Amino acid sequence: MLYVVKKEPTNSTPFVSIITPLFNAEKYIAQTIQSVQDQRYENWEHIIVNDHSSDTSEEIVREIALKDSRIKLVSLKENHGAAYCRNHATKLANGEYIAFLDSDDVWQADKLWKQIAFMQSEDCDVSFTSYLHMDEKGKPLGKRIRALSVLPYKKQLRNNYIGNLTGIYSAKNLGKIMAPPIRKRQDWAVWLAAIKKSGKPALGLGEDLAYYRVREGSMSSNKLALVPYNFKFYRGYLGYSWWGASIRLLLFFWEYFLVRPKQIENIML
Repeated sequence: MLYVVKKEPTNSTPFVSIITPLFNAEKYIAQTIQSVQDQRYENWEHIIVNDHSSDTSEEIVREIALKDSRIKLVSLKENHGAAYCRNHATKLANGEYIAFLDSDDVWQADKLWKQIAFMQSEDCDVSFTSYLHMDEKGKPLGKRIRALSVLPYKKQLRNNYIGNLTGIYSAKNLGKIMAPPIRKRQDWAVWLAAIKKSGKPALGLGEDLAYYRVREGSMSSNKLALVPYNFKFYRGYLGYSWWGASIRLLLFFWEYFLVRPKQIENIML
């Protein structure tokens, strides 16, 4: 079943907190913020945590924030990493819903409007959407990551099916969920915890509502480099034994190479 939005958000449009960790993204951050400001849904705050950038990222955000009070800049005196930044922003968040958007990605203008309406109509605590890939210059790459319509906990345990730039959870129903202090896979941990707290599957909205920027040389684009972090995720974060984590890692590979490709589509440009 492919979920699509059938109605508008209710008149009591809930407040949404959008969280963005920022580190040396002077090339992209203005476009990222603009995609939030362009949202058809207007009841939001955008909390941007500058992780001690050494470029002009902070100056760019500060100038924009002076003209839009919904944008809130937090500056750290030391570099702590993305997980710390997301957690810091989560603690400050006032929203009934919490969404994430990295400093080089962008949203479609109707992303929040459609997704909040979807979550309300489906009585959903955790949702995500399909999204598209673009290159460093913002050119579409003709690749879609299609959202599963229903994502139960056990399925998410085998692989991270939620693109972090598309995920939203209900802080009103689930409380604020903090990322663990691990270098990679923090977003996987957050969405896994959210689904577990919800007690019901996450639901996927089958519309392309965001663009993920593929940057050359990034660790997230090198899946083999992430293998040790996947093992640590199962072993260190989830507490599996060495053998249990190894089995989980094999299941991860099965899911990643044989099952997950079914959600990836090449599209005409």
